Amino acid sequence: MKNPSIVMLRRNFKHIARNPTSVFNAILMPVVMMFMFVYILGDAFNVGVDYVDYATPGLLLLAVCYGLGAVATAVNSDMTKGIINRFKVMDVPRSAVLTGHVVASLLTNLIAVAALLGVAFLLGFSPSASFLDWLGVIGMVALLGFATAWLTVALGLFAKSPETAGLASVPLVMLPFFSSAIVPADKMGAGVRQFAEYQPFTPIIETLRGLLNGTPAAGDAIQALAWCLGIALVGYLWASSTFTKRA
Repeated sequence: MKNPSIVMLRRNFKHIARNPTSVFNAILMPVVMMFMFVYILGDAFNVGVDYVDYATPGLLLLAVCYGLGAVATAVNSDMTKGIINRFKVMDVPRSAVLTGHVVASLLTNLIAVAALLGVAFLLGFSPSASFLDWLGVIGMVALLGFATAWLTVALGLFAKSPETAGLASVPLVMLPFFSSAIVPADKMGAGVRQFAEYQPFTPIIETLRGLLNGTPAAGDAIQALAWCLGIALVGYLWASSTFTKRA
C-alpha cells in the first residue's frame, strides 16, 4: 500500500507543474527579477561590492516567496471544492493532506533556487563560501521554505475563497522589498530603515549573505533561526487548528 503522504506530494507537485502560471511565478519570475535588478539596474546601486554578489542572497529569499500564492490557492481549493471530504472517505490522514502541500512547496522552492543560482553565476556571481557554508545556505533556504510553506498553508485554509487565498500571500512576497534584499537598510529613509532592520527577513538575508561571502555572523544566524522556527510553529499550529475546524 502506498504511503498517503507520498501520494499527496505527487498529486500536489503535478498540479503545480501543470499550471503555467504557477511555474512562472515560482521558478521563472525570480529569474526575471535577477535580470532586472542585476543586469538592467545593477549599476544604479552603490553597495560597495559587485551588485550581483550583494543581491543574490536577497533574490534567493524572493525565489522562496514567489511560489507561495499558488500554494495558498491550492490549499483553499481543496477545502472549498469538497476534495477534503473525498479524502476523508478514503481515510487519508490529515497530516498527509497538509504535509503534501508543504513538501511540494519546498521542492518547488529548491528548484527555483537552483535556477536562480545558475543565472547568478552566468551574471558573474562569485561567492567565497566553503563547502560547509554552502550546506548552511541550503539548510537556511530549506528551513525558510518549510516555515513560509506552513504559514501559507494556514493562510490558504483561513481564506474564504481561492481568490482571497492568493491575495493573502502577497505580504510575504512584498516583505523582502522592505528588507536588505535589494539595498542595505542604512541607505533607506527614516521609518523604512527601522522597519527593514527589525523585520524577520533581514536577518535571514544577512545570514545567507554572510554564508555566501564566507563570513557568517552568529548574531544574524541566531535571529534567522529563531524567526524561521517561530514562523513554522505558528503556521503549523494555525493550519492544524483551522483544518480541524473546517474539515
